[in-house]
Amino acid sequence: MSISQIKADERVKQVSFTPDRIRVDLIDGRTITVPLVWYPKLLNGTPEQRNTWQICGGGYGIHWPDLDEDLSTEGLLRGAPSPQAKTQV
Repeated sequence: MSISQIKADERVKQVSFTPDRIRVDLIDGRTITVPLVWYPKLLNGTPEQRNTWQICGGGYGIHWPDLDEDLSTEGLLRGAPSPQAKTQV
């Protein structure tokens, strides 16, 4: 197999959390891990609310109905925190 045959597939496979991070596994085998503080709605949600997520946007998005939060794999890969996040430099 040549490199030209490898195709990235940025669709969501699984979402999980640690106490301070969100982890998104992609169909192509990559894993995105970012600080939970970047997404205040998720940070302030209960574990039950965080674990109630749905794949949306043709597989390229994640929706948390109980928290009214949506993230895209594009934004996660770009390292884009929520505008409401208070990040420290």
